Amino acid sequence: MEDKKNQTDKSTSPVDTTPKVTGIGGIFFFSDNPKETKEWYTKNLGIEINDWGSSSFESRNINRPDEINSLQWKPFKKGDEYFSPSKKEFMINYIVQNIEGLVNKLQENGVTILDSIATYDFGKFVHIMDTEGNKIELWEPR
Repeated sequence: MEDKKNQTDKSTSPVDTTPKVTGIGGIFFFSDNPKETKEWYTKNLGIEINDWGSSSFESRNINRPDEINSLQWKPFKKGDEYFSPSKKEFMINYIVQNIEGLVNKLQENGVTILDSIATYDFGKFVHIMDTEGNKIELWEPR
């Protein structure tokens, strides 16, 4: 009886590594004058702008309360090449898990992958296009 109890107590739930989106990591949009736009949002809505010209909004993962997520908000100069080849005026960054697995799945589904997975101190990134011509940034935080 004791052995069974210890086995139950020591069991852990498996870690979910399904390649998928788990949240939104950023909202980026074109602006005719990003500096004035940032100043307006700071003055009127209290959005603080960081050294990278964006704002970070922190939140907790409801399933893993110790995990702190952040959403980046940033206006870009209208026509900025960072959105290319999209002609849209916005881009969304999605937080993902298992970015390599997700890219493999997307390739199998015929999704346009714009670049290779790039690794930085704060995570891995890759860009794709959806069927409407929207460039999407996928980010797996470190």
